[in-house]
Amino acid sequence: MPSPLRRPSRAVLAVWAVAVLAVVTACGDAGGLRGAGETPTAVGPARLWPELAPASSPAFDFDEAETKVIKGVRVTGGIHEVDPVAIVRAEIEGEPEQYSGEKAEFRETARRMADCADGPGKGRCPVLRPYYRDLTGDGRDDLTLGFRQLPGTLTAVRVYTVDRHRLVRVMHYEDALSGVELAGHSVIVRSPSEVAGYEYRLQWTWDPDQKAMLLTQDEMLRTAGRTTAPSQSPSPSQSPSHALSPSPSPSHALSPSPSSAPSLTAVPR
Repeated sequence: MPSPLRRPSRAVLAVWAVAVLAVVTACGDAGGLRGAGETPTAVGPARLWPELAPASSPAFDFDEAETKVIKGVRVTGGIHEVDPVAIVRAEIEGEPEQYSGEKAEFRETARRMADCADGPGKGRCPVLRPYYRDLTGDGRDDLTLGFRQLPGTLTAVRVYTVDRHRLVRVMHYEDALSGVELAGHSVIVRSPSEVAGYEYRLQWTWDPDQKAMLLTQDEMLRTAGRTTAPSQSPSPSQSPSHALSPSPSPSHALSPSPSSAPSLTAVPR
C-alpha cells in the first residue's frame, strides 16, 4: 500500500517563504509600477445644431460600392491567366471619351499601349507590374493593377476579382500617388498634399455585403519624421491569402522609375 501524502515540514515552508520574499523584494527594487502623472479629463462630443433634420440621401456621389464587369475579358481559369495589358486595353475601349479623340483627357495612355509588347512595367508601357493577393477573403487571388493616366501625373489603381468566369472591377481610383500598400483585405493609397509636411491616406476595404471595396478611411497625416516599415518579399511557401505575389519577373522589387511611379509594398498584418 502506498504511503499517505504528508504535508511539508515547517522548516521547508520557512525556507520557501524566505525565497519568495527575496524574489518579491528584488522585483520591487528592479522597478515596479510608477505613476504616469495626471490623466486628462475625458471630454465627450458636443452635438451641434440638433434642430437640423438628418439628411435622408447623400449630396454627392462618390461611386461607393460601384462594381463593373469588364467586357471582352473572359476568365476560363484563375485570374493569373488574364493578361494585365489586355485588361487595360478593355478599359480604354470601354471609355472612348476618356482615351481617344482630340479632346480625350488621357489619349497618351492609349497611344503608349502599343509599347506594351514586352509586358507591363517594361519600357514606355503605361501599365505597371500587377500584384496578386486574396483581398476578398474567398481563398483565391485577386488582382491589383495600376496604369499611368497620360499626359499628366495621375495613376489609376484598380482591383479585380473573378465571379462566374467574369472579370469584375471592385475598386477604382485615380490620383497623383506617393505610394500604394496592401494590408489584409485593404488597399491603402497615399497621395501628396498641398499642405507642406502632410499627405493624404485613403483606405479601401472589402465589404462582403456590398461585394465591393468601400472607402473606409480618408485621413490627412503628417509626414515629417514618419518611418515606413520595410516592405516584405513573401516567400514562395506562403499561402495565397498571406502572400503579395508580383507577376513573374527576374526581380520581385518594384523600383522607382525616372517618372516617379509610386511603389506598392506589403504591410504586415
